[in-house]
Amino acid sequence: MISRRFARPRYTSGVSDLASLASEQFSYLTTRGRRTGSAHEIEIWFALADTTVYMLHGSGMSSDSVRNLLAEPRVTVRIADRTFDATARVVSVPDENQTARRLLLRKYEPAYSGDLSNWGRTALPVAVDLQF
Repeated sequence: MISRRFARPRYTSGVSDLASLASEQFSYLTTRGRRTGSAHEIEIWFALADTTVYMLHGSGMSSDSVRNLLAEPRVTVRIADRTFDATARVVSVPDENQTARRLLLRKYEPAYSGDLSNWGRTALPVAVDLQF
């Protein structure tokens, strides 16, 4: 059975409008359950860099969404009213790791009332490469 979450129309006008999505507060990552194959959607903070969406997963490798994307990297990500097919991966390159952390802290730290420094240092960075 195919979930309706994966049946949504995809945004196909290309990369030119991506910058307009950068100021949105949340993205919605949908992975496939590694055992059930069912769609699982989470709301998560994000930062955009070109055609890559970066996210920091506070639960690291124990997060269900991370374990799901490791088993099946094909995901969808929704930002505002636009849904993209994408390929997700855990960031392993040190420079990209620092870029992801810097972008997310720069976006969320100014408006957040708490301290995000520990999250910025310890959360697991995930890259979601949008497909066009």
